[in-house]
Parts: sequence; C-alpha cells; structure tokens
Amino acid sequence: MSEVKISAATRTEFGKGAARRIRREDKVPGVLYGHGSDPIHLTLPGHDLLLALRTPNVLIALDIDGKTNELAIPKSVQRDPLKGFLEHVDLQLVQRGEQVNVDVFVQTEGELAPGGNLLEHVLNALPVTAEATHIPESVTVSVEGLTAGDSILAKDIPLPKGTTLAVEEDTVVLQVLAAQAEEAAEGENEGGEAAEA
Repeated sequence: MSEVKISAATRTEFGKGAARRIRREDKVPGVLYGHGSDPIHLTLPGHDLLLALRTPNVLIALDIDGKTNELAIPKSVQRDPLKGFLEHVDLQLVQRGEQVNVDVFVQTEGELAPGGNLLEHVLNALPVTAEATHIPESVTVSVEGLTAGDSILAKDIPLPKGTTLAVEEDTVVLQVLAAQAEEAAEGENEGGEAAEA
C-alpha cells in the first residue's frame, strides 16, 4: 500500500459558518484523533483528499502546518448527498507497525455454474486486522462453478500475509441463490394483484 502525502493546516474556527467558508475555498474540514491524544481539527485540500479517498483504506501521510508529520487512515467520510462533494472527514492516527481494524472490499472472479443462479454479497466488505502500512485495498475470492445453496465463509477467503480476520470464521460472506425461486415469487405477486383488481 502506498502512502499519499497531503498538507493540512490546523483550524481554530468551528461551526457551520466556518465549515461553509472552508468548503468555498475548495478545502475540507476534518478531525484527526487516536492514541489517547486530543483531537486535532484540520483543514485539508479538497482535490488532493478526493483523489486519495479513491483508494480504499488509503494511508495518508499528513504534513500538519509544515511542522508535524502524522500517518492516518480515513474512518468516516461525509459527502453531500446530492452533489457528492466532501463535507467532512474523520481520520484515525496510526503508527508504523500498529495493527488496525478495517473493512476491505470483497471482489469475486470466475463464473457461477450454469442455471441462472444469483450471487448475493451478504458482506460487501470483510472486517480484518492488518498492519497500518500494509492494509490490503481488497480481497478476491473465486466463485467458479458454485451452484445454488453454496456459500463462501470468511475463513474461505484468502488473505494477504499479515492480515487476519476480525470476524467469526463461519460468517457467510457470499451465497448463491436459485433464480427460479425469485421468479416464482414474482409470479405469485402478479397473480395476487390480478385477483385483487
């Protein structure tokens, strides 16, 4: 995992008015917390932060006021529901060698067995524990040849070296559903509606 360097400034103004002023300057208000230290309120460059957040579980090397260098991972990102721009970000302070709990996206490869089955993602992201500077962006599991009723458990997903599960091994992550059961349910609904009309 690569580090993304971002210059940040501490901020002393708070509240909605201050946050609006920060956003008008194409910057994002944020908070850095962790390790029992007092939270540090920051102003971050909007464009740089947006690019960094395209990488899941990105490791951010913060240069704060040109004086302090800290490592952080994003914990909470608030976006405008309509326009999608960043409104606020919470960053968690981490140290090299420290183990952190994060969610990594589950990607699939391969084709299900023929028959029109559907793959359901019970978990889109898998909770894991990893070293702060080696957090995987995602994990990939093969669904090749799986049929209706098959499932993939957390313990079945190959993890990179140094990464461990932060969830029960028997947690269902993916399962294969029979498509015809869903079609039959739709047919019953249509019949029921017709009877009511």
